[in-house]
Amino acid sequence: MQVRIYQPAKTAMSSGRAKTQAWILEYEIETPRRPEPLMGWTSSGDTLNQVKLSFPAREDAVAFAEKNGWGFSVQDPHERRVRPRNYAENFRPDRVR
Repeated sequence: MQVRIYQPAKTAMSSGRAKTQAWILEYEIETPRRPEPLMGWTSSGDTLNQVKLSFPAREDAVAFAEKNGWGFSVQDPHERRVRPRNYAENFRPDRVR
């Protein structure tokens, strides 16, 4: 069984960074998804793709995967770059538009 361990990014609909500090362990899809013939919904024979486990630290998630004998891949989080600016910079004459 293959799992993916990552730290989620903030949602596009919020300006805060809530729920981005935990590490998520998520199962990889083992069976292909296909549309259901009656309703047209996307279905899969694998129910583990609905399970997401959260851990406070990356090492805890890795230890859990190793303890269960699962193969895993770890995705490093993207570095957040904050460029401090103030309101007056919007009106600089050398600003690129």
